Amino acid sequence: MTGRRIEMRELAAELGVNRATLFRWVGSRDDLLAEILWSLAEPTLAMAVDGAPGRGAQRVVAIMDRFATILDEADYFREFLRREPERALRILTTRASAVQQRLVTAVESLLREEITHGQLKPPLPPHDLAYLIVRIVESFLYADIITGGQPEIGKAQQAIAALLGRD
Repeated sequence: MTGRRIEMRELAAELGVNRATLFRWVGSRDDLLAEILWSLAEPTLAMAVDGAPGRGAQRVVAIMDRFATILDEADYFREFLRREPERALRILTTRASAVQQRLVTAVESLLREEITHGQLKPPLPPHDLAYLIVRIVESFLYADIITGGQPEIGKAQQAIAALLGRD
């Protein structure tokens, strides 16, 4: 993710194993990329959670805004999206990998925490709401790939705030 495309043949050679062994260890290139991306996204989300102000909708909006902003500003992430846009969307936004599902699960956990503390009255079941929040972030974070527009994290923040009933 340092700006260089990950090639399984080169990686196998670096590790001193053949490609078959590498595939047994990590699966396909997409599987490996998904694990790498999640290994970067998970601590990014944790950092966003740690610095989030407030409770309830305000906190959820702040977390998702900071998470998306950090990703949008990460050179390695933007380079990957630029270099391999179709693969990136497939890995990040579909069931082709576990990245999206893991993010939905993490957001659902945040929502449930706020609900448990009486700070959030969700308009949808927590899982459905988490999925919708993730899709909103994806829509604005990957706008350049999806529609050719510019990523607009601020619009994702506004949409999530409106969804949660916080203007």
